[in-house]
Amino acid sequence: MNELTHFSDAGRARMVDVGEKISTQRIAVASGVLRMQPATLERIRAGQIAKGDVLTVADVGAVMAAKRTPDIIPMCHSIMLSGVEVVFSEIIEPDASGCVGIKVVTTASCVGQTGVEMEALCAANVGLLTIYDMCKAIDRGMRIECVQLEEKRGGKSGVWLRENQGLREDLGQRGELK
Repeated sequence: MNELTHFSDAGRARMVDVGEKISTQRIAVASGVLRMQPATLERIRAGQIAKGDVLTVADVGAVMAAKRTPDIIPMCHSIMLSGVEVVFSEIIEPDASGCVGIKVVTTASCVGQTGVEMEALCAANVGLLTIYDMCKAIDRGMRIECVQLEEKRGGKSGVWLRENQGLREDLGQRGELK
């Protein structure tokens, strides 16, 4: 296991100095799911949510969250992002409670001295929270689950891939939502 670098020798939280690290291409992919009643997904799909185009707003929210990650994660470095991609897909196979859902996959990239995992994770969370916010009037029982890092590339540690990539295959996703 790696050393926890966000603590000083005295045990105080600190921002890690990345000044000596080499700038490399860095990419992180995160995902998450928002479970909801089938009727809620149908209304999103049909554009029948009073607050507007849910997925367009959620896409913008996710990108904004990636860009503002250091404002909300205390020891996170400010990073000049080179790109943020957000993809929503339907989960049409109901879970045990009869809920279907929307899965988000976010990809953040940069050329820099530290990774973009937090930006990808922040984007995934805010994308799902935005959908929740826009649909809560009709489905307060929605739930966010399985928000996780799927992969990261770049830097000294190289490539990391989640061992159990089953979330991608097991959720019964139907394809990208428009």
